[in-house]
Amino acid sequence: MKKILNVISSARGTASNSTQLGNAIVEKLAEQYPGSTVKLRDLVVQKYPHLEESHLNAFFAPAENPTPGYKEAIQHSDEAIQEVMEADVIVIGVPIYNFNIPSALKAWLDHLVRAGKTFSYQTGRPEGLVKDKKVYLAIASGGVYSNGPMKSFDFAEPYLRAVLGFIGITDITTFRAEGTNVPDLKETALQKGIDSIVV
Repeated sequence: MKKILNVISSARGTASNSTQLGNAIVEKLAEQYPGSTVKLRDLVVQKYPHLEESHLNAFFAPAENPTPGYKEAIQHSDEAIQEVMEADVIVIGVPIYNFNIPSALKAWLDHLVRAGKTFSYQTGRPEGLVKDKKVYLAIASGGVYSNGPMKSFDFAEPYLRAVLGFIGITDITTFRAEGTNVPDLKETALQKGIDSIVV
């Protein structure tokens, strides 16, 4: 039995290939671990605000001496961190927009990556504080970025591995539905990605 957090970041609703691929991963996990619970976090429906001065001030304010508006400014970050800390497995649907992740996903990560909560410099060097988590990335793209001439244009997976690794999450597996806009590949791209899933 696992606690699964299913994170959706595509703006395409049910038509999204990354969402469908992510849901297929969740289904496989539920089969593998009967009795698991799934929490859905749709970052397009339940938007996280892009960071502003109030958020940054709150992140670094002493908890025992909060600034005015502290609780309101910190609530999204606290929520994101709590959901990740409570989860055993995190599935992140990632459509590639202009070679990188959607801004909705970046906003969520900006609230998640927080000094003193998910990482620390207490020892003089960065240490991730999020332990014992498994992450599956469900990446969908119109082109092919896992190999070939466009591989160097994929900034999504390297960034996600780096930022998640920074907070302590290094057990990361990627599945892809790619070539969804390529004539010879688009008809089978999603199903090929779903068929590749092993959890």
